[in-house]
Amino acid sequence: MSDLRELYQELILDHGRQPRNFRAIEGASGDADGYNPLCGDKVHVYVKTEGDVVTDVSFTGDGCAISKASASLMTQAVKGRTTTETERLFASFHALVTGQGDATEAAGSKLDVFAGVVEFPARVKCASLAWHTLRAALAGRGAAVTTE
Repeated sequence: MSDLRELYQELILDHGRQPRNFRAIEGASGDADGYNPLCGDKVHVYVKTEGDVVTDVSFTGDGCAISKASASLMTQAVKGRTTTETERLFASFHALVTGQGDATEAAGSKLDVFAGVVEFPARVKCASLAWHTLRAALAGRGAAVTTE
């Protein structure tokens, strides 16, 4: 179990230091800002859709390793999914990090590295910030997302 925990920590640190899809998208279909005042995490999520499919997703911003790793892994997980599938994955990821609901879909993927966040309630907001911001970008809401 300790080896698995180490592997998870390494994956989070890797994505925190070298986040994937860390860039702006020119001509994005939607974008939104997110802010976690507790930790100081700031994220801007860009999404490009064609029809109902997320064809590209990226982010910029600054935050703790958990926040950046979550955003990085999120971009990889949702690219190519429909908006309905993305919403289901959001619900599953949220269940994973809060310990409430059905986390089956997220638990069966690389997102499982965030399962331990449930033990640290202050870090749930770090892990879920990019996901809430993605939902706002997909919905076309202009207001900034905050974890407060």
